[in-house]
Amino acid sequence: MNSDLKKLYSPIIKSHNDAPHHFEKRMESTWVIKAYNPICGDRFELYLNQKEGKLEPIHFHGFGCAISKASTSLLTKSVEGKTIEDAKDICGDFLKFIDQEYSDGLTLPEEFLAFAGVHNFPERYDCAILSWKELKFFLEHITNGTYAK
Repeated sequence: MNSDLKKLYSPIIKSHNDAPHHFEKRMESTWVIKAYNPICGDRFELYLNQKEGKLEPIHFHGFGCAISKASTSLLTKSVEGKTIEDAKDICGDFLKFIDQEYSDGLTLPEEFLAFAGVHNFPERYDCAILSWKELKFFLEHITNGTYAK
């Protein structure tokens, strides 16, 4: 395996793919967000609840490549227990990192850095951002009242 592929499939990505965080259906959730990439077929549902102004553990279920599954697993871990505003910021930071639009002063969690290999594989870009983009869109619109279920 060449070094770029080793970077793409880092131990953190392999770990999140093999044993994803909160990977189960939760149909009783207040909100169900669908993340679908028609080009490659990655499809996940995110199950969200809020309690006392914070996101309760987010669960997800579905299927996709190792990058999209690991990325969605990291998403659920990263925003768990956060306020909606903090979760939007976390999503924004991850998306900026993948877009390579982050500033040198931005401190990113180590697990985000595991996705640096995506920078060398533009065909994996949509896989990495799929669930993050959908959750951020949802959170932005739920707070201003423009999201329709």
